[in-house]
Amino acid sequence: MRLNEARKDLYRRLAKEQGYKSRAAFKLIEANERYGFLREGEKVIDFGAAPGGWLQVASEIVGPGGRVVGVDLSPIRLKEKNIIAIRTDVHDPGVAAKVKEALGGPADVVLSDLSPSVSGVWELDQTRQVDLTLRVLELSRELLKEKGSVFCKLFEGERSQEVRDSFRRMFRSVRVLKPAASRTASSELYYFCEGVIGEEGSSMRKQATRASSFSP
Repeated sequence: MRLNEARKDLYRRLAKEQGYKSRAAFKLIEANERYGFLREGEKVIDFGAAPGGWLQVASEIVGPGGRVVGVDLSPIRLKEKNIIAIRTDVHDPGVAAKVKEALGGPADVVLSDLSPSVSGVWELDQTRQVDLTLRVLELSRELLKEKGSVFCKLFEGERSQEVRDSFRRMFRSVRVLKPAASRTASSELYYFCEGVIGEEGSSMRKQATRASSFSP
């Protein structure tokens, strides 16, 4: 068995043993151990939440005093009392209002493991995944607390820099992670972004970036 296949099999087996819906749960566990962005009592949104591995991890950490809202086109079947599942598309114009109502206030953390239905044409798949990530950022601007954070997936490719620029315009700190549970051959990377910048601060950062770009 190749190393990559052995690793994939390991995390699938661990997920089954520990009762997680998917091995992706260990990606979030590793990220939170490193960055500590999920805490007891917090409100969390998970876009692309099915089948529910990330929801389970977040639910355990925030506890009964917290709340986790999962959004996906596919059904999510979990019994934890602090999880609310919303079956809808992230491009639905009403998705932000639905999430706000379910969450009962602004979010401390937005998670996104969104992927498109894979076509097999890499350029098309990467473009679609980038569009999903940019949509999550758009929603995060409306749904996050001032000092909130985002942990999300990005397919690396031709449009990756466009997304990284958006991260840096919106957040004070942007860090990148390739979790051990990710397949070695996969192009996916995960970005942890924290400290939402207000509109005024974002404009100042853009001006500073342009100035530095044209400095001799």
